[in-house]
Amino acid sequence: MRKIPLAAGLAVLLLGVIWIAGDMGGFLHKDSASSPAEAADVKQLVADYSAHTLAAGSASVTSRELIVNAGSAGEKAYPLPDDEFFVSIAPYIESTHPCATHSLTGCQGELKNQEFQVRIEDGEGKAVVDEQLASQANGFIDLWLPRGQTFTVTIEQDGKRAVSELSTFDENDTCIASMQLM
Repeated sequence: MRKIPLAAGLAVLLLGVIWIAGDMGGFLHKDSASSPAEAADVKQLVADYSAHTLAAGSASVTSRELIVNAGSAGEKAYPLPDDEFFVSIAPYIESTHPCATHSLTGCQGELKNQEFQVRIEDGEGKAVVDEQLASQANGFIDLWLPRGQTFTVTIEQDGKRAVSELSTFDENDTCIASMQLM
């Protein structure tokens, strides 16, 4: 019987542990975000890709998941929280782009790093957001809203205003680039 050198055996064992850990990590991220910590993690990932503090070939947000394509590392999907819906709004004055699924790494809005008064009311007129918010370097305002509702969104800046209806059901868009300030 041939003996395997100790170093080679340890290397094989280490590779096996790394492979299992990597596979389990992918498994854990594909399950529904059932704990507050997992929900916070995916929300932080969205924020980091949106702010470009994390790099990827592409990263986009559908109504149910964050999809990251890391090139040779492949594509990975992270489920969004069951009770929150991600939406990114790019108010504009002169130019916009057609969009449905928000690309954290590609979508660019016109009004970058600017302050806006944002008010979002639910169907009963109760404000779920009523604050001064800034667009990011990409011109978008990222928001997490309750799922399964319809809202009225009002955005104001320097006497200009845009009002629109927005819904947070699975079939709804995560990229809103149609709110022209007038």
